[in-house]
Amino acid sequence: MPAPIEDVWNFHSTVDGLRELTPDWMRLHIDGVEGPDGSPDPEVLVTDSEIQMSMRPFGAGPRQRWTSRIVEREPDGTTTPERSARFVDEMEGGPFRRWEHTHAFYADGDETLLVDTVAYRLPLGPIGDLAGPAAKIGFEGMFRDRHRRTVDRFSGT
Repeated sequence: MPAPIEDVWNFHSTVDGLRELTPDWMRLHIDGVEGPDGSPDPEVLVTDSEIQMSMRPFGAGPRQRWTSRIVEREPDGTTTPERSARFVDEMEGGPFRRWEHTHAFYADGDETLLVDTVAYRLPLGPIGDLAGPAAKIGFEGMFRDRHRRTVDRFSGT
């Protein structure tokens, strides 16, 4: 990413970053955000922050409700990272049997390497497992779009 780690980290640490990076075709709606102390709409998503959202991919079918919790964050709080940083969000309720998304950031001079890793299990047991390879293709496209949006945001295009 064409920006220092502090800028990329701070952007990804907010619900506004989530809104901006989610592809339009997902039709994301944030229903609520709660900090670890129960306060509504925290400025920074720290460990134990919870996001309630819903999506309706491609406008098809009913809205899918999703609750995500930040389960790890290094550095935590509002500490500025120097060389690397990461946070992990897990789905606590939603359409997947499992969803764990690790966002890792590495300083590279005045730029930042961003690595997203997702561990997931589709619904519907063995049928969902068979569909896994096709879902992976869709997720890869979604994350390419997220990375493109991040580059565009920080390069001014």
